[in-house]
Amino acid sequence: MTPGKLSKILTILVLIFFYIPIFIVVVFSFNNSKSPVWVGFSFHWYKELFFNAFDIWHAFFKSIFVALLSSFVATSFGTLAAIGLYWEKFKSKKYIWILSYLPLIIPDIIIGVSLLIFFVMINIRLSLFTIFVAHTTFSLPYAMMIVFSRLQDFDKSIIDAAYDLGATKFETLTKIIIPASFPGILAAFFMSLTLSIDDFVITFFVAGPGSTTLPLKIYSMIRFGISPTINAISTIMLIGTILLSVSMKKYLKYIF
Repeated sequence: MTPGKLSKILTILVLIFFYIPIFIVVVFSFNNSKSPVWVGFSFHWYKELFFNAFDIWHAFFKSIFVALLSSFVATSFGTLAAIGLYWEKFKSKKYIWILSYLPLIIPDIIIGVSLLIFFVMINIRLSLFTIFVAHTTFSLPYAMMIVFSRLQDFDKSIIDAAYDLGATKFETLTKIIIPASFPGILAAFFMSLTLSIDDFVITFFVAGPGSTTLPLKIYSMIRFGISPTINAISTIMLIGTILLSVSMKKYLKYIF
């Protein structure tokens, strides 16, 4: 067997390993039975999801709210941090880079416990606000790194030309740097959004009464048995993510 064929076989096996569980979730969301045995095609669990599972939708909208807000804040601060680290020169720049990398390599459970202890020490009640702070905290380094990578391809001569034409630093930032970095900023926002919606471990530690997000809700439901409504909401989120990714890719291709 040639190395090329072996590489193709391994690639196919890896793809099968990744996508078969997702395929099973989608297929069994249309199963007419609650048991993990195929009985027949039905939209019963989607009907159950839309008309009788209000607690799931309540948790879902909480997740979306926290994800949108934390992603916006993390991307905004991450963008400014990336721009500052890329152009400005100061003594503590190396140490800031080290601190920025730490949340990327520290296990989630340590971050979750640390944030929980911090909130308890400063006497902040666990709620959606603490989840928002936690999600903003772990999303910010990812946003900063993505925007920084985009700035690597930036033509600095454009900045010099703007200054020569009389532009201020603020005008250069808002009219040249940020528009030119917009694909990276958008990518950072959606990465933060995905991380926030998907997070369970950190959210588990910083969530309080009445602040159950979708991952926490699904976990609590699975403890009492796997409900096909979980398959249904997972399928809807999967389709929504695919449609959003495709539309954004076409949008960015059209704009840039």
